[in-house]
Amino acid sequence: MDIVYSVNSIPIRLTYERWYHIVENHDDLASYYHEVLEAVEKPDIVLRGNRGTLKAAKNFGKNKWLVVIYREKTKTDGFIITAYFLDNRPKGEIIWR
Repeated sequence: MDIVYSVNSIPIRLTYERWYHIVENHDDLASYYHEVLEAVEKPDIVLRGNRGTLKAAKNFGKNKWLVVIYREKTKTDGFIITAYFLDNRPKGEIIWR
């Protein structure tokens, strides 16, 4: 398990079990483990997600955005839910730039 700190200084966990689940559904992310963690810690933008989640997005070129969905449960705990690539900047309300 690895932990990074969100832009709100909240520790966000990525367990190996969750990582396995992510790459099982998004095999294009298999070699992007550290980039997923970095997207939470040093995103280009953070957007409001559904049901209290946040979307950290990092640009990897003209048509490649890494999006990491995570939840900040408390001021001392959070976790990554999933991650995926998009061809365009993710949509939604930007809450951090």
